[in-house]
Amino acid sequence: MTVQPDRLNHYNAAPHRPDGEFVLYWMTMSRRTRWNFALQRAVDWSNELGRPLVVLEALRVDYPWASDRFHRFVLDGMNDNATAFAEAGVRYYPYVEGTPNEGGGLVETLASAASVVVTDEYPAFFLPGMVAATSKKLSVRFETVDTNGLLPMQAAPRAFPTAHGFRRFLQNNLPDHLDEFPLADPLATLAVAGSVQLPRAVTERWPEAVFEAGPRPSLDDLPIDHDVGPVSAVGGAAAAERRLEVFLDEQLPGYSGERNQPGQRATSELSPYLHFGHISTHQVFHELAQREDWARERLSQDTRGKRTGWWGMSEDAEAFLDQLVTWRELGFNRSAHSTNHDSYEALPDWARTTLREHASDKREYVYGLAEFEAAETHDELWNAAQRQLVREGTIHNYLRMLWGKKILEWTVSPREALEVMIELNNKYALDGRDPNSYTGILWVLGLHDRAWGPERPVFGKVRFMSSANTARKFRVKGYLERYAA
Repeated sequence: MTVQPDRLNHYNAAPHRPDGEFVLYWMTMSRRTRWNFALQRAVDWSNELGRPLVVLEALRVDYPWASDRFHRFVLDGMNDNATAFAEAGVRYYPYVEGTPNEGGGLVETLASAASVVVTDEYPAFFLPGMVAATSKKLSVRFETVDTNGLLPMQAAPRAFPTAHGFRRFLQNNLPDHLDEFPLADPLATLAVAGSVQLPRAVTERWPEAVFEAGPRPSLDDLPIDHDVGPVSAVGGAAAAERRLEVFLDEQLPGYSGERNQPGQRATSELSPYLHFGHISTHQVFHELAQREDWARERLSQDTRGKRTGWWGMSEDAEAFLDQLVTWRELGFNRSAHSTNHDSYEALPDWARTTLREHASDKREYVYGLAEFEAAETHDELWNAAQRQLVREGTIHNYLRMLWGKKILEWTVSPREALEVMIELNNKYALDGRDPNSYTGILWVLGLHDRAWGPERPVFGKVRFMSSANTARKFRVKGYLERYAA
């Protein structure tokens, strides 16, 4: 077995079944065939038991904010997976639910014939509840595998209140895990050849989606939100790897100085692919390290939590890694150690206190959800950011912070501001519904931040941002023209 124990969770008390027909990998969030600890664990079990591998990737219709946008992005990835598993001779079973609860019983039915069931560990959205509920129905060993980041979530003993504190912890503990990367191609180690013929009772009740030599399954008849349409960005592992290559070739040089410029395409644009599991943090880090000709010996001995200098890479690479590793995995750290990671109660005491003290302050402008959603505020720059979110499923990184700060300023209460941010982000953002995006939203209200002065109306001691200051600091003319009404 090649996956480290601190990435594993034996989710129930049942033993594995040596005489099962196959090993089942239920792919839920790590939707890729490469650099995937969960798939690697399933392959290990297949080799250990001498049983073939079956991979179930299902897409339900009743998840919150289900829409054409998210369905299409996931289906793009399923299309890539269908090709990769076929080439490896693995029985891939893609299932797209047609009506709510239509897929109920599928996992349990497949598990009844399996030797062991492996799935992905993910600490947010509806996934923890779904996995917990499923585990109670299985009479065979059920494992979850953490393949979310460079640091296993179990390796951190608690939730860290600040990025600096978490960064310091990483610098002291992450080196122990930098030799524990998943295999680039775990399917290459699969020793049990041959696909599995699943019972007709299964395939007839839950017909698998067909991707071969034809269009992707239609969305028209599914009971999902058709008003939130697909975007131009294509999902899937192939598109993710192309985006990574373009970023490293074209955007990484100059990243530290240009990433906050709204008019520049200087950011990685990898967050949707990371969220849907179409690419791994390990692969991104590996490709970056190769470009930097990096070796572990270049790590600094200074582990005091500084933003730059610890990795021993270029300024641009270190700035990117602070986003990819420190800030992204800080969100997973908090979600793994907290039951309220997406709620107002997640805010630190000082932030809740100051926001409560200023909750009744007069607002110069007040908007409701419908006006925010339609980009009908008085602020030209805010409206442009909202239009980008609706059209493309993303907002430029810096403007997303401004977008949230203005929602706080223009709603009747901080709690309503949080509700509006979550609704708009989760409805339209390809990388929404993610530990990292919840961290970003709650940062607007003071999470992982400190008290700032001078104290201001509405904000109190929470960090203030304005469109006017943003327009003075950054080049926004081209951005405003691009996302005009």
